[in-house]
Amino acid sequence: MSTADTALRKEGPQELRRAVTIWGSYAWGYADVGADIYVALGLVVGAAMGAANVAFAFAGIVYVCIGLAYTELASAYPVAGGGQFFVTRALGDFMGFIAGWAVVLDFTIDISLFAWISIGYVSVLVPWLSAHHFLYFVCVLGLTAFLTLINVMGVKQSSRINEVVAGFDVVNETLILVSGFLFAWDPLLLVHNMQAHWPTTGNLLLGVSLAIISFVGLESISQAAEETYRPSTVMPRTSLALILTILVFALSFSNLVLGMPDQGGVPMFALLGNAQNNDKAVAVLAGLIPYVGWIFKSYVPLLGALLIMISSNSGVYGASRIAYSMGNFNLLPSVFQRTNAKTKTPVFSILFFAGVAVVELIAAYRQGDQALTFLADLYAFGAALSYTLVFVALITLRFTDAKAPRPYRMPWNVNVTVRGKPGSVSIVSLLGLLGIGSILVFTLLTHPIGRIAGPMWVVCGVLFYVFYRRRHKERVFASLKRDWEAQHEHVLERAGELEMLDEYRRAMATTPDQ
Repeated sequence: MSTADTALRKEGPQELRRAVTIWGSYAWGYADVGADIYVALGLVVGAAMGAANVAFAFAGIVYVCIGLAYTELASAYPVAGGGQFFVTRALGDFMGFIAGWAVVLDFTIDISLFAWISIGYVSVLVPWLSAHHFLYFVCVLGLTAFLTLINVMGVKQSSRINEVVAGFDVVNETLILVSGFLFAWDPLLLVHNMQAHWPTTGNLLLGVSLAIISFVGLESISQAAEETYRPSTVMPRTSLALILTILVFALSFSNLVLGMPDQGGVPMFALLGNAQNNDKAVAVLAGLIPYVGWIFKSYVPLLGALLIMISSNSGVYGASRIAYSMGNFNLLPSVFQRTNAKTKTPVFSILFFAGVAVVELIAAYRQGDQALTFLADLYAFGAALSYTLVFVALITLRFTDAKAPRPYRMPWNVNVTVRGKPGSVSIVSLLGLLGIGSILVFTLLTHPIGRIAGPMWVVCGVLFYVFYRRRHKERVFASLKRDWEAQHEHVLERAGELEMLDEYRRAMATTPDQ
């Protein structure tokens, strides 16, 4: 181990500042998930056509299961790292690295994809941007640099942007939906489009795999756990509120599209799904609503751009916090867990993964018209892989760490004993595992770029992991010895969850784990 690495390890885990409130926690999640409909709507309706609502519904059911899983895990383990920490705790270092690396892929794609789409929505108001591709690309890079700077300054400043824009957008999406259903929606047309334009099986599976994009980002709430006041109390409330909000929006938008009149003989789903409009579908849809569309045209593109911008902001934040957690657990070099003495932010991690996002942007730029498809394929792959491992981790921790207090538990539990360890299994977690596993298969089957670039990302990460562990003479496929009990007590104490800490100590003192 290098001298610098050894010195930093001796200092112990670096700490983050708790500056995220209950609304800030919700805003972090909404900043990531709420913007997804702006990106995914056009892609999904273009692929699934008359079954777009079915694609969103299937992905939405899986999303509810994912959301409940994260609610249980994040409230029980209020630490930065989210899914990466949960998998490391349950399945060991190697699988924890795989989970973290997959989520890092998603968050770096979050930075690049949403910065790209944000400028796309701006181009609705400034059309000359679309005609000057290099200048468009420069604007995307400039936005990425701005968000990186904001995150280096501190989580409080970064969170404040999310809170303001998220509040405006919740109101705006509600207004669009209410106006659309009131002035333009026809239930008979919905039924007609579903019957007349039902997709092939391949297109339906493609639509489902793209629809999961609409629900990626709940991880952001757990990423902020170590910087949230009373996380075990706050996160279940904000997670459940976010699950309901996003599910209603996604299902409502897809049904609204299928029930709106044709435009010049072209079905609405076909209009929004074509290459000219699929990257700004919500703005186009809002502008076509009778009576009020002219109002929406004046501001929805700008508000959409701002919301997508804060989703890109969440990507900068999330990637750096995962790397921070992986550095703490010797899954990445210790420099990734180093925090600035003044701002308490992991500056190196922020700058490093912003750099990765820039590389992805350059690769996407070279794809020409397929840039959006390139980024979306990688996004869907990373999400499906990481969420699959999170469900396995949740089921495992119910047995290997059954004494950890869980302020929230997934419903429909069945008590069982596995290898002498008593525990319980949630039927909902099994349904979620089956659902997200299916979406992972759909992604590999229907995304030519995703099934190559996604696994290549994992392979490259594994090669680096093997090199790093061997260089520092640490075991590669076995886990390092850790005092999980002491670590969990420290986490609960720092989080101010003293009741949970007392409950945990009583449980461990009564029947200590073998």
